Amino acid sequence: MSHAVFIGLGSNLSDPIQQVTQSIKELGTLKNCTLIRASSLYETPPMGPQDQPNYVNAVVEIETELSPQALLLTLQTLENQHARTRDTGKWEARTLDLDILHYEGVQSTDATLTLPHSGLHKRNFVLYPLLEISPHLNIPNLGKIAQLIEQLNEPIPTIVQPKSLDK
Repeated sequence: MSHAVFIGLGSNLSDPIQQVTQSIKELGTLKNCTLIRASSLYETPPMGPQDQPNYVNAVVEIETELSPQALLLTLQTLENQHARTRDTGKWEARTLDLDILHYEGVQSTDATLTLPHSGLHKRNFVLYPLLEISPHLNIPNLGKIAQLIEQLNEPIPTIVQPKSLDK
């Protein structure tokens, strides 16, 4: 059975626009996954320490037959292929960060994967790209994307590259 999944992408090291653009292409080649659409690329300041470069962020929608855990492992493998390190601490600079934001029909709070993503409703760099590619998306226990943006009350991030993929 296939599920709609929304994945957040972010990078602020080693040519972030290229990192995110290449990762979107790679997500489209994953086994048992189909890339449906990708948002524009947005530039945002880092959430953590401010002594690092700005991030480039995007959101993609895929259809997958992978379980949430199998998809997580697949995404971590892709991060590793982009020289992602996990020993720098939370909120530190990274070559690639891939987060499962929402997996249709699944809610989880286990130790390795929280669904929907616990910070989804607090991040304009996630909400605006989600609004762009799926304006009617309703996140369980949180609400519709437009409502979440209104509650967050933060400006739209700067678009550094308009979306170029829509199937």
